[in-house]
Amino acid sequence: MTTFSFRHLTRVDFTLLGGWLAQPHVARWWNHDNSPQAMEADFAAVIDRLDPADVFIVSYADRPIGLLQRYTFADNPAYITDLAALIEAPGAALSIDYFIGEADLIGRGLGSAMIRAAVDAIWRDHPNAPSIIVPVASANVASWRALEHAGFTLMTTRSTTATTASTASSGHRGEPVSQLSVRRPRCP
Repeated sequence: MTTFSFRHLTRVDFTLLGGWLAQPHVARWWNHDNSPQAMEADFAAVIDRLDPADVFIVSYADRPIGLLQRYTFADNPAYITDLAALIEAPGAALSIDYFIGEADLIGRGLGSAMIRAAVDAIWRDHPNAPSIIVPVASANVASWRALEHAGFTLMTTRSTTATTASTASSGHRGEPVSQLSVRRPRCP
């Protein structure tokens, strides 16, 4: 059986990450500057462990295929505020952001399999986490379907104005976005 591996992002990965962020299927939802300066500005704190989030390069069968980041809501209180009208996000809960960067691998079920592997790692690495809550743009059907296939359940839907990275997954901050929140509680 082929498995996923997760290794922490390093500066050496910026060229790979920049290429993925430029892919149309990623750029549509991530709206991220892929210049070396932007990469340094956005990811240096995580790489230098000044930000408690984990950002991983995900490999499948030893091939780098995408990115996954995980973080607690306690470490990102603005996200709790953003989601307050939509769903209660306990501080100990985690969230994830992710993408498959390799265009030839999308639509093959790898996204949901990658998410399942990440969930297993979250339960192992964060034993007190009560749930994983993921806000996702409702227009990003592939993303929320991957979450459903990975065992997440739709909790609520709303239209909002994008203010933080968690709600600005499509378009630009300040633009309207229809958002779903999905949750996967820890199983007893």
